[in-house]
Amino acid sequence: MFPALARLTAARPRLVLISALLFLALAGFVGRGAGDHLLAGGTEVPKSSSARAAAALDREFPGSRPNLVLLVTPARGGVDSPETVGAAKALTDRLTAEAGVVGVRSYWSTGSAALRTDDGRSGLVLAHLEGSENAVADTLDRIAPHYRSTQGGLDVRIGGLAAVQHDIQSTIRDDLVRAEMIALPITLLILVLVFGSAVAALLPLGVGLFAMFGTNAVLRVVAGVTDVSVFAQNLTTVLGLGLAVDYGLFMVRRYREELARGLSPAEAVATTLRTAGRTVLISALTLAVSLAAMLAFPQYFLRSFAYAGIPVVMLAAVGALVVLPAALVLLGRRIDAGDLRKPFRRLRHSRIAGTDATQSTQNTQGAASAASADGTGWLRVAHTVMRRAPLVAFATLAGLVVLGLPFLGVKFGTADDRQLPVTAESRQVQQVIRDHIDGRPAGSIEIVLGDTSAAERAGYAARLSALDGVARVVGPDGVFRAGQAESPAGPAEAGRLEGGSAYLSVVPAGEELSPAGQELVREVRATPAPARALVGGAAAVVVDGKDAIADRLWIAGAVVVLATFVLVFLLTGSVVMPLLAVLFAALSLTAMFGAVVWVVQDGHLSGLLDFTPTGSIETQLPVLMFCVAFGLSMDYGVFLLSRVKEEYDATGDHRHSVAIGLARTGSIITAAACVLAVVMAAIGASRVTNTMMFGAGLALAVLVDAFVVRGLLVPATLALVGERSWWAPAFLRRVHARFGIDEGGAPAPAEARPQTVAVSSTSHESATR
Repeated sequence: MFPALARLTAARPRLVLISALLFLALAGFVGRGAGDHLLAGGTEVPKSSSARAAAALDREFPGSRPNLVLLVTPARGGVDSPETVGAAKALTDRLTAEAGVVGVRSYWSTGSAALRTDDGRSGLVLAHLEGSENAVADTLDRIAPHYRSTQGGLDVRIGGLAAVQHDIQSTIRDDLVRAEMIALPITLLILVLVFGSAVAALLPLGVGLFAMFGTNAVLRVVAGVTDVSVFAQNLTTVLGLGLAVDYGLFMVRRYREELARGLSPAEAVATTLRTAGRTVLISALTLAVSLAAMLAFPQYFLRSFAYAGIPVVMLAAVGALVVLPAALVLLGRRIDAGDLRKPFRRLRHSRIAGTDATQSTQNTQGAASAASADGTGWLRVAHTVMRRAPLVAFATLAGLVVLGLPFLGVKFGTADDRQLPVTAESRQVQQVIRDHIDGRPAGSIEIVLGDTSAAERAGYAARLSALDGVARVVGPDGVFRAGQAESPAGPAEAGRLEGGSAYLSVVPAGEELSPAGQELVREVRATPAPARALVGGAAAVVVDGKDAIADRLWIAGAVVVLATFVLVFLLTGSVVMPLLAVLFAALSLTAMFGAVVWVVQDGHLSGLLDFTPTGSIETQLPVLMFCVAFGLSMDYGVFLLSRVKEEYDATGDHRHSVAIGLARTGSIITAAACVLAVVMAAIGASRVTNTMMFGAGLALAVLVDAFVVRGLLVPATLALVGERSWWAPAFLRRVHARFGIDEGGAPAPAEARPQTVAVSSTSHESATR
C-alpha cells in the first residue's frame, strides 16, 4: 500500500490536493447545520424495564410523564388571588390547545399542593411534549417565545426535562464554537514554535480541517438514520485537531530527517510513508478499535462517540498518509520556508560541530543533529532514568497510584439540570422545585402495573409507601403515605390505563437521582407485585444504564486489550511489549479518574471552576473517557515503541535503542500532547459540567501520559526488563516473520548515507559507530 501511495503522491500531487479541496467543499455542504440534528439525551437502555415503562406511559397516559414545566409567579398577590387564578387558568387552557402538547395540568386546575411552592409565591403548570427528542425540541422552540417572560400579570419561566436538554444542546453548540476559536490560533502558535516554520505548521491544521469537516458530514448522515448525541461533536474537535497534529508532527519530522540524509523530496516522502506512515496507520487502527468498543453498549450516548470517533481517526490518517505527502512533494525543501528558528538552529549546530570533531561532513552533521541536537534533552532524560531505573519506576508508579486513589470512592449517577450554568432558565426553574416543593412533581419512580383489582393495587401501593425513602405513592385508588391511605380518590396525575393496566407514581422523599434514590428503585422492583410491574422514571434509567454498562464492560475491555495486543505484537514481534503497552496506557489514566472524583464528584475547586457538584458523576462518562484516553495513550505508545524497534533492529543494543527512541520521539510526543491538551482544555472551558469534565480530564490524562509515563515510567521499565522486552515464543516469532509490520525503511543511497550515530549507555556524548 505504501509504495503505491508514494507513487501516487509523487506523480499526481496536485490532483491529490485538488481532490482533497473538493472533498472539503462537499463535506462542508453535507455537514452544514449538523449540530441541529444531534440530541442531548441517549442515556436510556433500549428494551429495559424503564424504557418499556416509558413507552407504555407515552402511548397510554402521556400526562403522567411531564417534560415541560412552567413556573408561574404572579407580579402582585399570591397564587390564590382572584386575578392570578383567572390569568393562570387562561394560561393553562392556552397551553392545552397547543399542537403536540398533552397531559396539561396545573395548580389552578387541580388544586394539588404538590404543584405549589411552600411559600405560596409560585405555582406550576405541567405538560408533556409528544414525539421524539427532535419533535420535542421543535415544539419547544415553537411555543416557548409565547409563554416565557411576564404576561397577564404573571412571570413565566420554562423548565422541565425538555427545556434542560434544549439548554444543554444550545450551550454545548455555542461553547464548541468558542472552543474552536480559542484552540485554533493557540494550536497554530504552538506548531510554529515546534516546527519553527510557518509553512510546516499549517500542514497539520490542514489535515485537521480535512478530518473535522469529513466527520461532521458523516455525523449529519448518521443522524438521519439513528440517534446521535450532541456531545459527539466535542470528540470531533478534540480528535480532529489532536490527531492531525500527532500524525503531522510524526510525518514532517521524519520527512525532514530523510531530507537531511540527502534524499530527494520524492524519495524522502516514499521513505517517510514506509516508516512513519506505517506507525501512523497502526496508531490510527489502535485508536479506532478503542473507540469502536463503545458500540458494545446499547445507549446511543456512548455509541455516538464511535460514530464520530472512528471517522475522525481514519480521516486524520488518510489526511496524513495521502494529502500531507502530496503537499510535501510540492513543497520539497521549502518545507522550512518562513523558518523562525533558523538563527538559533545554526548557532546550536555550530556549537555541536565545535565539540565533536567526527562530524566533518554536512550529511553527518544533519544526522547527528537529528539524533542528538534535536533530542539532547530527552537523551539526557533517558540515560538519567535508566541509570536510576528501580527508583524512578517505583516512585512514578507509586505517584500514579496515589493520584488514582480518589476513584475508589466514586459514586455513579446521572447529570441533571445542575450541569448547566446558574444563569440558565431551566436550571433556575428546577432549583425552585428542588428547594420549595415537597416531592418532585415532574420526576418520580413510575410503575405500569398489569391487570389487577382495586384491593390488589391498594395493597401494593401500601407496601411501596412503607419503604424507606418514599414520601408518598399516588395511584388510581388513593394517595398512600407510610403504608396508610391518605385519600380515597386518586388525583389527576394517576389513573387507570387502557387494557386494564394502572399507573402508580412513587414520589421519593429525597433527591430522585441520588444513590439513595437509585437504591429505592431496586427496592421497588424487589417488592412483590400482584401483576407484571414495569418500573421507570429517571432514577430507573440510571439503574438500568449502570447495569447495562456493567454487563458489557468486559466485552469492550476485551476488544480494546486484544486488538491492542495484536497490533503492538505485529509492530514489535514481542509478547512482552504489548503487555507493557497496555499496562502503561492503563496507568496513564489513574490521575484522570482520581481527579474526576476529587474535583467533579466531591466538589473541590468547584468555586474556581464555577460548577455545582452533585455528589456523583455521570455513569457513562468514565467509560467514554477510558476509551478515548486509552486510545490516545496507545497512540503515543506506538510512536515511541516503533522508533525503539527500528533502532533495535538496526543495532541490537536494547538500552541504546530505548535512549534513541525517546530522544527522537520525546519532543514530538510532548509537543503533540501540549497541542491536544490545549484543544481539550478549550473544550473543558465549557459551561456544561459534563463537557468540562470530559475536556479537562482528557487534557490531564494526555499530559500525564506524555511527560510522566512516556518520559519516566517507560524507559525505566524497559531498562529493568532489558532484552526480555523482545521475547516471544518460537511459533509467534514465525507468525511475526510472516505477518509482522516492518517499519524499517530502505537504506539511503551509499553516497547520501551518513554514519550511524550511537549513544553510549553510560555517556551523553555522541560517537560514530
